[in-house]
Amino acid sequence: MDVLKNIVLTAKAIHSELSDDLKPPEEGLPAKSQSVVNMSLVRGTRGYIERVANQVNGAYENGWYDAAAVMLRRLIETLIIEAFEKHSISDRIKNSTGDFFFLRDLIGATINETTWNLGRNAKQALPKLKDIGDKSAHSRRYLAHRTDIEQLIPDVRVAVQELIYLAGLK
Repeated sequence: MDVLKNIVLTAKAIHSELSDDLKPPEEGLPAKSQSVVNMSLVRGTRGYIERVANQVNGAYENGWYDAAAVMLRRLIETLIIEAFEKHSISDRIKNSTGDFFFLRDLIGATINETTWNLGRNAKQALPKLKDIGDKSAHSRRYLAHRTDIEQLIPDVRVAVQELIYLAGLK
C-alpha cells in the first residue's frame, strides 16, 4: 500500500511541476504571423499597442476569429484615444464624468474632428472595424469566420496606419 501511495504522490508532484512548465509565458507568446496587423505599423509605438496588435494576429492564426475581432476593436479604440490625447483634445471624447465615449461615438468624433483631416478610406474603414468587433463581442449567435477578418485586412492597414500618424506615434 505504501508503494501505491508513493506512486500517487510522485505522479501528483510531476503533474504539478509539468503544469507550471507547460503554461504559456506570463505576457503571452509572439504571434507567428502578421496576417492582420503588420507589426511594422505598430513597432516602436507603445508596448500595450504592440501587444494588442500581436494578440490580434495570434488569435487570427489560431482560428479564434471572434477574439481577433474584439482585439482589433480594442486596438482601434486605443489608437483613437491616443490621437485625441496627442492633440490635447481628449476632453472632446469624454462624457460629463470624464469617461471616454463608447466606440461608436469615438469614431464619430474622429471622423468629424477638424484638428486633422482623416482620409476618406480611414473614414470608411472605421465603422466596418467597429461592426465586426461589436458582433463578436456582443452578439450571442454571431461567430466570426476567417473570411470576415480577411476581407477587412486592407481596412485594418489604412485605419491603424492613419491613427498611428495622427497620434504622433510614428
